[in-house]
Amino acid sequence: MRQILTFAAVGVVNTATYYCLYLVFLTVLPYLAAHILAFLLSMIGSFFLNARFTYRTRPTWRKFLLFPLTNVTNFLITTAGVYVIVDLLHAGSRFAPLLASAAAIPVTFVVSRWVMLPRSIA
Repeated sequence: MRQILTFAAVGVVNTATYYCLYLVFLTVLPYLAAHILAFLLSMIGSFFLNARFTYRTRPTWRKFLLFPLTNVTNFLITTAGVYVIVDLLHAGSRFAPLLASAAAIPVTFVVSRWVMLPRSIA
C-alpha cells in the first residue's frame, strides 16, 4: 500500500513537472513537440523519484535504460489522447495532457514495479 501511495505522490509531482514544462514549451513549439519534450524530461525525473522514494532501490544504468518501458503505454495513450482532444474534439491544448494521462496510470505502475524491483524466484 505504501508503494501505491508513494507512486501516486510521485505521479502528482511528475505530472506537475510535465505540465509546467509543457506550458513553457508550448510558447515556442507546436503542441505535440511541446508534449514530447516535456514528457521525456519529466520521465527522467520520474525515474529518480521512483527509485528513491517509491521502490527504495538504487538507480542503475540497466534500470534507467529499461525505465522508458514503463512509459511506452503511458506515452502512446497520452499522445493519442492529446491528439483526439485537440484535433478531433477541438477542446484546446492547455488541459488536454492532464485529461489524456489519467487512463495510463495503472499500467505504468505495474510495469515500473517490474522494472525497478528485483525478480523473486518462485
